[in-house]
Amino acid sequence: MKKIDAYIVKKYLATFFFVALIFTMISIVIDLSEKVEDFIEEPVTKMQIIQEYYINYIPYINSLLWPLFAMISVIFFTSRMAYNSELISILNAGVSFIRMMLPYMIAGCFIAGLHFIGNHYLVPIGNKHRLDFEHTYIWKHNDKGKTNEVHMFLNPESKVYIKYYRKKDTIARDIRLESLKDNELVSVIKAKRAEWQGYPDKWRFFDYEIRSFKGLNESIVLGSGKQIDTIMNLRPEDFVRYQNQKEMMTTPDLYDFIANEKSRGLSATKEFEVEIHRRTAEPFTIIILTIIGMAIASRKVRGGMGLHLALGVALGALFIFLSKFSITFATNESLPPVLGVWIPNIMFSFVAVFLVLRAQK
Repeated sequence: MKKIDAYIVKKYLATFFFVALIFTMISIVIDLSEKVEDFIEEPVTKMQIIQEYYINYIPYINSLLWPLFAMISVIFFTSRMAYNSELISILNAGVSFIRMMLPYMIAGCFIAGLHFIGNHYLVPIGNKHRLDFEHTYIWKHNDKGKTNEVHMFLNPESKVYIKYYRKKDTIARDIRLESLKDNELVSVIKAKRAEWQGYPDKWRFFDYEIRSFKGLNESIVLGSGKQIDTIMNLRPEDFVRYQNQKEMMTTPDLYDFIANEKSRGLSATKEFEVEIHRRTAEPFTIIILTIIGMAIASRKVRGGMGLHLALGVALGALFIFLSKFSITFATNESLPPVLGVWIPNIMFSFVAVFLVLRAQK
């Protein structure tokens, strides 16, 4: 790497992290102003707010905005270089525009790599603590889990029906557990009440009835007033569903969750599949927006940095709008998840190529 490469990489990274710091501080102030009344009313200490919430809020808010930070940073320092005729000097020295893109790509790939690791592993771990804090002290009624008329496959050969489940004491009413073999019903356990006994997935049935089937023969065991313990692949957390639950899972956890849901006959996993592809697509967005920002800001114009920033922010806003639009279609099953998430990157890749071809050489 030449000295000029190191110079550009240093400028990119310094500007990027400075922009991230400024926007992070603004975001914290706005978020605190919205939640300060909840913090005062709830039995929570200042150290809990800092350690459990804001320490984990910082990587979360940055993960949402890093692609936009990358474009703003590139436009900001590249416009200054163009205004000071530094880029013209580089081009006049015989350096091609494509070669001049190298340090931008090095810095962009470095930031994209950090974003990739954060999206798939670090940010979800922080979100788990942050969202647990929010659900405990702020959004107390955000649980959308189903508790009435629950039908669920526990595994390919076991199905459960629960008429009503009470979360506060983990009690299920009017439960029916069916066991299958070769797609034939072999046994049914009914109970008026079932209570969670703890791991590993132990439940206690009260006032039960067991029906066993073998061909045309049927046997019945009545346990009125009695209890029986059994193991089934069902836990209290299976009845808890938050709108932002996918944000709390690392990517390996998401794959396990999707496989588990599909094994139970539940097909509402589209938003979780979209989340996996989104975490991979966003780091590539940083690289694409880096190229676009460089191509826009490398030309010295009369409007200077202001014009470049306005154009960059407009393109960034358009990208975000298109991204949300396509993700909505993917979540609603109008598009395959991978296509819905990657459409904005594909379209803006063509924009990046067009701008590079039209850039000042």
